[in-house]
This record gives sequence, structure tokens and C-alpha cells, in this order.
Amino acid sequence: MKTNWLALLGLTLVLTAAVRAEERVTVDPVSDLTVPLGKSVPVHFTIHIKPGFHVNSHQPISPELIRTEFLFSPPEDLVVAKVQYPAGELMSFPFDPNNKLSVYSGEFVVRAVVLPQPKAAAGHYTVHADLKYQACDNSSCYPPKRVPVAFNVRITTGAGRPRARPTRTSPHIHN
Repeated sequence: MKTNWLALLGLTLVLTAAVRAEERVTVDPVSDLTVPLGKSVPVHFTIHIKPGFHVNSHQPISPELIRTEFLFSPPEDLVVAKVQYPAGELMSFPFDPNNKLSVYSGEFVVRAVVLPQPKAAAGHYTVHADLKYQACDNSSCYPPKRVPVAFNVRITTGAGRPRARPTRTSPHIHN
């Protein structure tokens, strides 16, 4: 039996496109980061929610609601800290017009910082994370999902950068 590889490839592309069309939430790729030992660098995650959908904010009105949050798995030599989520927008929906929910829709940005552990080694690392959320439309909510996110971090020793050295003309030299 001959396999028609072109037909199989076409079916694969159609299925991939169908899966992507179902994605309600996406996260933009994060650029590679470089951080010197003893310093931190900011990292931003831009999240897009497909029109017609919303997700609960990081601080939903009710504790029963699934909040949107990043779950980070950094390597031992790195820390992701000071994660800041924007405030949600208070909105009511046709399924419960008398109550408002704190939600995100459209596009929003989550900010954080990345810093090396004190005894980290210089080198290249990959930070893995999942964005956990539950998407809803005006009539129903869908099962919770996770969007995998990964970004690269290079830790440098900071050596080789010129330092300011006092000279005889420096106002900070006292004789």
C-alpha cells in the first residue's frame, strides 16, 4: 500500500491550523535576556485573548474562579521575581447581568524580573513557564488550559566592562 505523503502532509497542516484557530489565548515570544551576576533584568509577557473571549484576572472576585497566572520553572541558578499582573476590568455578562467579574480581554502585559542566584554560574539557561487560565465567552466557560512559555537567559560575570576610575582631576579624590 502506497502512502500519499502529500495528502498526509496536507491533512497535518489542516489539523494544525484547526488547533491554532481554537487557541483562545496566546503569549508573544520573549526575547533572549542577558543579566550580569548581582543584577536583575525586566521581562515582559504580552498575552492576547481572542476577540469574543475573556479570562479571569489574577485576582478574581470569587475564590472559586480560576485565576490567570504564570507558573514558572526556572533553573536552580535563576529566580523569576516581582511578578506584576495588571488589574482586571470589572464586567458583567449576559449569563449573570447583576454581578461583575474581574477579567482580562484583548491584550495585557505581565511584568517580572529575572535575577541570578548569588552562587550562579555564568552561562546560558532556559526558563520554562505555563500561563494557566480559563477562557469564557458570553455564554459559557471552557476547561482550564495552560500555554507553555520558554525564554533564554544568559548570565554574565559582568567582567570586561570598563569601570570609572578616579583620576587626579576627579572631584572625589581628597589629598
